[in-house]
Amino acid sequence: MTVDLFALLCVLVITSSAMEETLMDTRVATAELGWTAYPNSGWEEVSGYDENLNTIRTYQVCNVFEPSQNNWLLTTFIDRRGAQRIYVEIRFTVRDCSSIPNVPGSCKETFNLYYYETDAVIATKGTVFWMEAPYLKVDTIAADESFSQVDFGGRLMKVNTEVRSFGPLSKNGFYLAFQDYGACMSLLSVRVFYKKCPSVVQNFAVFPETMTGAESTSLVIARGTCIANSEEVDVPIKLYCNGDGEWMVPIGSCTCKAGVMAELIVFHVLQLMIHHTFSLITSTSRELKRYISIEL
Repeated sequence: MTVDLFALLCVLVITSSAMEETLMDTRVATAELGWTAYPNSGWEEVSGYDENLNTIRTYQVCNVFEPSQNNWLLTTFIDRRGAQRIYVEIRFTVRDCSSIPNVPGSCKETFNLYYYETDAVIATKGTVFWMEAPYLKVDTIAADESFSQVDFGGRLMKVNTEVRSFGPLSKNGFYLAFQDYGACMSLLSVRVFYKKCPSVVQNFAVFPETMTGAESTSLVIARGTCIANSEEVDVPIKLYCNGDGEWMVPIGSCTCKAGVMAELIVFHVLQLMIHHTFSLITSTSRELKRYISIEL
């Protein structure tokens, strides 16, 4: 084992992209979503198709000819599983107001996204959940593309995909709420997830999977554990997990214990490389199978 190769392995990092853990994904639903809508004349759950002609459960609303619309849609309870910052990916279509004949000026091409944090499941059917007061607004979401009657007749779907995030969260879980106030639109899918940094091996130390912090700019400290027959040098070894689920700012390192051959340390590193690479491949394979099943 040459000194140069040993030095290279000393700074070795098993890299992988940020990990996303899904908390809810309507695309994999095999039965009714069963969300709560108010009033009854507002959001409606229907079985439809996405742009790839896959069967999906969607919610739609189109009361554009009636003024003063205020239609609310509440998801089921979502367990946050310890995540402090949540991401919501929304895929939707919106009808172009100008393409609707004789439509009043109250027609909209936007909707609002809210969340409500709670420690327990609330009795949604008997709760005044459609009032804005208990909710925190995430954003007003606008469509980059809207469709016309010509597009609809030709079955041309102009799907918008928007991602929003919110936090910090501290309670057991939360609800999402969608507010329509005069649009003609369909929610094709909603995916809720959080990010984390993957487990890595760097400087002869193992770092565990680490959830990102409460803010997009947060840095979460992760302590490393020296591999067998090595020990910390000078300062405790650690990495920082940033808000995008990427490792940065390595501090400290591990080195061979007295009397231990460098070749033995390298052997342990290579073993860890194989283990972590296999774990990553297995995890990625599961995600691919899940999304392939959606496409099929």
